[in-house]
Amino acid sequence: MGVYLVSVVAQDWSQPGEDGYGDAAAALNTELERRGLPPYELRQAAREAPGWFEEKVSPSMDGFVALCRTLLTDAESSALLDWNMLVPLALEEEIVLPVGTAYSGEETTVAGAPRVLALAERLADAVRLPVDAIPAGGNLALTLWFLEGGAERTARVRPGTWAEDRDAAFYVALYLRAAQYSLRNGCPMAYS
Repeated sequence: MGVYLVSVVAQDWSQPGEDGYGDAAAALNTELERRGLPPYELRQAAREAPGWFEEKVSPSMDGFVALCRTLLTDAESSALLDWNMLVPLALEEEIVLPVGTAYSGEETTVAGAPRVLALAERLADAVRLPVDAIPAGGNLALTLWFLEGGAERTARVRPGTWAEDRDAAFYVALYLRAAQYSLRNGCPMAYS
């Protein structure tokens, strides 16, 4: 059990009710239209992408939150921390939808992957995260890399600030990889 950050497949994106994100998808398109923007539709590539993104959100976030407060403005920290749905759209600000999902309560806060990626990249640079050594594919690959010794082995040969708080480094890597996956595959990400 636990909470996972996952990619949302086309079937779930269009399905309304508790088993899908169709209500949030419809509300997002209504809000995009109100702002004079085109609706968001999953690209064909997202419908056919092999595999999916799934990472368990389990380490403490305390160090990551502190890192964000130290290196980012309040608005940037909020943009990185306060969403519960990520879409591959360039959004100037988060969009709060009056639709809840299983893990979002009464509302869903939608963030744009390009902005989240830029913020995560800044944090990764600041802590000298060895991005090229961190898995980018495979379900739970990132979670397992941090929990089963990959991070520890890498820290011995590539030390840096990232190795001093591996829980914080996990979240930097998680947000980085989630935003990259969303943009590469044109799909939303959500907590499940």
